[in-house]
Amino acid sequence: MRLAAVLPLLLCGCVSLDPSACQQADWYTLGYRDAMYGLQRQDEVYSTQCAAHGVKLDLARYVQGWREGKYEYDRRTSVSQD
Repeated sequence: MRLAAVLPLLLCGCVSLDPSACQQADWYTLGYRDAMYGLQRQDEVYSTQCAAHGVKLDLARYVQGWREGKYEYDRRTSVSQD
């Protein structure tokens, strides 16, 4: 149980995008993936990292993907708890 509480914190510390990943990012997919891993939104982290490489995060696409992923994550986790 403790691992389940700590795992998202560990994953948040590992979120990183290099210059190439920033330039080629599919922001919708990244948002969806983050939510499906049970992570909080990482847009501030990505925005800071990619700004250092001259790349602007598409916040609208990231949030759209994260919201849809969060919906799916919540649906799957609620089914597994039944």
